[in-house]
Amino acid sequence: MRNIFNLGFRTLKMQTPIARRGFTLLLAVLISSILLALGGAIFSIVSKQVVLSSSGRESQFAFFAADSGIECALYWDNKRDAFSTTSPLNQISCGGAPVNLTRTFVDGARPQLTTTFSFSYNDGNTAASCTDVRVTRNYNPTDTKIESYGHNTCDLASPLRLERAIRVSY
Repeated sequence: MRNIFNLGFRTLKMQTPIARRGFTLLLAVLISSILLALGGAIFSIVSKQVVLSSSGRESQFAFFAADSGIECALYWDNKRDAFSTTSPLNQISCGGAPVNLTRTFVDGARPQLTTTFSFSYNDGNTAASCTDVRVTRNYNPTDTKIESYGHNTCDLASPLRLERAIRVSY
């Protein structure tokens, strides 16, 4: 009986075949490569989303700068008639600071007065935003067009500079 037990233990002994050596290492390299590729893809998506949200944020600054230019021009046109040929005003206040008006009059079959001004403001948390406004008043018949161009930054050389515009006609 003793030989039967020894024979049984010998058959249970496992030996690794030569062809299966290194399989665990190959499997570990394969799994780590898949995880690395997945991590790289997730990083790429996240970095693009960060750039997109930053661009959207800067676009809002430019739009709000354009909106403030429209509001300022509408206020001064409705309250003080600042953009007519008879207006004595050479300066208005926008963005909390005095702004100089530049007027160009074109006489002809349909006279036209174009008034331009620019201002910038800083809310304390962001870089200064800039606004360029052009008010064009035509006569015979009278109509007014206000165009406001808002920029997220006043730096003309910045590659991240965005411009948004609003036009009002009445």
